[in-house]
Amino acid sequence: MDKIHLRDLTVRTVIGTLPHERTAPQSVVFNITLECDTRAAAAADDLFQAVNYLDVHDRIVELCEQSSFLLIETLAAKTAELCLSFEGVSRVTVVLDKPRALSRAGAAVEITREN
Repeated sequence: MDKIHLRDLTVRTVIGTLPHERTAPQSVVFNITLECDTRAAAAADDLFQAVNYLDVHDRIVELCEQSSFLLIETLAAKTAELCLSFEGVSRVTVVLDKPRALSRAGAAVEITREN
């Protein structure tokens, strides 16, 4: 299966369970792998036969800007669900980093979902 990677997508969102995390957006970083068959799009050199990763990007940014989840697990799951809604995407892996989750380290979650 072919793969499209969205790397280092940084978005600001309200995320976290602590009181100070609920008052202002903070940065999270996505690395996403979309599994799909790109042969038809490549053969025709036609964006309309491809998974348009700009559209995927924009929808993820919109999701984050409108959300205020408590857990990065929830945001990762909703992001995976969104990615699978694009025609042609059969499987997705979402790695979501919360760089300032801990005083001395970030925290991340990785999930894989498929249709």
